[in-house]
This record gives sequence, C-alpha cells and structure tokens, in this order.
Amino acid sequence: MSFTRLRATPLLRSAFRPQISRTPFPITRVAAMSMEIKSTLSGVIKDDHRAIEDSYQGVIDSTDVDDKERYGNQFVWDLARHSVAEELIVYPAFEDYLGGVGKDMADKDRKQHHKLKEHLKRFQNMKASDPEYIPQIKILFKDLSEHVKEEEEVDLPALEDALAKAYTDATGRPAECASANMAATFEKTKHFVPSRAHPALGEDPTFETVLGLLAAPLDRLRDMLKKFPSK
Repeated sequence: MSFTRLRATPLLRSAFRPQISRTPFPITRVAAMSMEIKSTLSGVIKDDHRAIEDSYQGVIDSTDVDDKERYGNQFVWDLARHSVAEELIVYPAFEDYLGGVGKDMADKDRKQHHKLKEHLKRFQNMKASDPEYIPQIKILFKDLSEHVKEEEEVDLPALEDALAKAYTDATGRPAECASANMAATFEKTKHFVPSRAHPALGEDPTFETVLGLLAAPLDRLRDMLKKFPSK
C-alpha cells in the first residue's frame, strides 16, 4: 500500500473524536488530576502550554550541557504529542461546532503546526553541544508563542462558547461537562500519538497525523533510550 495516498478518513477521525454522552468517561488518574484543577478543554491545553514553556526555559537557563539535553528531550516529547493530539481532537471540534469559521481556524492552525514540526524535526536531531542548538529552539519557540497566544485568546474561547451553546441548549447539561469530557479524551489521546515530530510524512497536515500515528511504537522505543529531567 502506498502511504502517499493515505488520508484521515471519517472512520479514523471518529475513533479519536470525543463522544459527548450521558455517561461520563471513566476518570483516570490523569483525567482526575486535571479535572480537580481545570476541568475544561481549554484548561488542559493551557496546562500543556505552560509545561512546554517550562521545558523551553529549562533549556535556556541550564548551564550544564547534559541538563540542556534533558530539558530539550522533554520539550520535544511534550510538544510533539500535544500537537498531534490537538490535530486529532481539537481541530475537528472547531470544524464541527464553529462551521465555516471553524474550518478556516482549523486549516490555519494545521498549517502553523506543520511549520512548527519542521522546526522541531531539526531541533530534535541536534545535540545540546551543537552551537545551533539554542538558536534553533529560540526560532521554534518564537513561532510557537505566537500560535499559543492566538489559540488561547481567540480559538479556544470560541470553541468553549460553542460547546456551551450546543450542549446547554440541546440537553440541559452543564457546559463544563461537555468540555471536561473532551478534555479527558484529549489527555487519553496523548498516550497513543508520536512523541517525535514527523513533518516529512506528508504535505497535508491531516495525512501527516495518520502516518505519525503509525510511527508511535518506534518512537516509544527511541524514548526509552533517551534522558529526561529528574524533576
């Protein structure tokens, strides 16, 4: 089978799309922890953003090369999984709940993600001793910061409003429940997505996500051999 012809079919997308039902998702340790603090989809995504920023700052602030590499590995791990989880869960939700505006929003964010993954691919193949290591992560983080700002200030508030209208009006259930279920699905999805960037897997970012999923087991083996921060 030629991978160049693969596309994210409705069946594949629906497998990872959150199912808002009358029965809440089983509360895993991760989901329970997130719901205690921030039970919305926006909350768990913002938590991810702050964790990614912390790893970036660890790279910048560390004076020891080994520590820089540990934080760099954590940065790659967090950003790659977060990005693909957004493409599988959040961007289809933009399209489902925000109509034409949501489709434009999702297309824009997918293109931004593809650019970020190209930067990440270059960075993840560098050693912390490389003189371009810090300049490369700074370039990546500049683009990431712009993407995060727009996502947190425009995209996610619009989705939360749409979820509130859709589920409060249709079922009478609290809006937070719909958002919390989607947040739990988002957290679960990160356990099944690649932990390294794969921008070369396809020009279409949706196609890229499909092949990225196929690469996940190999990524797990690679990560077992890598070092991470001890705290």
